[in-house]
Amino acid sequence: MKLTVVGGGSTYTPELIDGFARLRDTLPVEELVLVDPATDRLELVGGLARRIFATQDHDGRIVTTTDLDAAVDGADAVLLQLRVGGQAAREQDETWPLECGCVGQETTGAGGLAKALRTVPVVLDIADRVRRAAPNAWIIDFTNPVGIVTRALLQAGHKAIGLCNVAIGLQRKFAALLDVNPSDVHLDHVGLNHLTWETAVRLNGPEGEDVLPRLLTDHGDTIAADLRLPRPLLDRLGTVPSYYLRYFYAHDEVVEEQRTKPSRAAEVAAMERELLTLYADPALAEKPPLLARRGGAYYSEAAVDLAASLLGGHGSPYQVVNTLNRGTLPFLPDDAVIEVPATITPKGATPLPVPSVDPLYAGLMAGVTTYEHLALDAALHGGRDRVFRALLAHPLIGQYTYADRLTDQLIAHNREHLAWA
Repeated sequence: MKLTVVGGGSTYTPELIDGFARLRDTLPVEELVLVDPATDRLELVGGLARRIFATQDHDGRIVTTTDLDAAVDGADAVLLQLRVGGQAAREQDETWPLECGCVGQETTGAGGLAKALRTVPVVLDIADRVRRAAPNAWIIDFTNPVGIVTRALLQAGHKAIGLCNVAIGLQRKFAALLDVNPSDVHLDHVGLNHLTWETAVRLNGPEGEDVLPRLLTDHGDTIAADLRLPRPLLDRLGTVPSYYLRYFYAHDEVVEEQRTKPSRAAEVAAMERELLTLYADPALAEKPPLLARRGGAYYSEAAVDLAASLLGGHGSPYQVVNTLNRGTLPFLPDDAVIEVPATITPKGATPLPVPSVDPLYAGLMAGVTTYEHLALDAALHGGRDRVFRALLAHPLIGQYTYADRLTDQLIAHNREHLAWA
């Protein structure tokens, strides 16, 4: 089995390597290729990856390369975890929207649109090259904004599925609070990528007992603190929203924080410099504790689980993924990409039935789906007017004066990444 990681030079990659090493019985990788144009980072990460495999007695071969076509040739699955423009572009995404009093974030709002515009053309080029070199390979997208990027891949006819670590993180958190095994916890997880709600937490499968009311009663303060949302809000909702919903439910509070504190991009950039120093140590043969603060916890386990099921292995029977709606949520178009539990087989994802969705959530999903449609149009075809329309449609922006100013700022800050600008 050959797997390729595009963006393999990321400081995040050792999390993935650790999962491949620990879970080799679930996903027996024989060749793992890390491809990245940043040779200095790639060799540091590749060296640590080989030491992790060796320490955990994994006999798979790890290859590092800057040659994308060679990297994907004959691959069974290709994982995408790239960041066009690097942390410097992320720093911009998180700062210039604040000038209009709008949240600065790399996956939603104006910053999220900027990232989509930079990313979609690059990902589609990679996917075309995968299709030529490995026509049967599955593309697993972890690149944000996952919903828009996955929709672009599926719309272009690629064998693709989107993955996020929010659901698996909550599953692990709830399992710890309930003192049960994570595999015993099934989430009624519904929404779009980074716009989701846990409407039930079931024990022992999708038909099991819903213990969400007990979780909120016994552990509501802990859950609310993790989400940085007030406990009374969770009690009134009766659900657990993704922590990304804070950008919607506490928008102005978040903006004020962002104006007075260092950006998350600056924090991550500092962490990356420290991590690369650690990776250069030939005595290091495991992922360092600092990596847990980098973000993306449990991504490796979710990725192994998903790849194993797609490649005919022994993944979990139900997994939360990003895939086509196709009537699952009747208030959204069939070609919308939703994030819900699904059964995964080598043929792809089949969403499980979703109970009726509260209009409070359905309305926001519908609005963001409209934005994502317009954002993809702008990413594929370019043009100031398309960017403006996407920004005007976003629930976090909405006002034409803001949309106008943000359009000009977005183009100015991203001109080098926009072929049409």
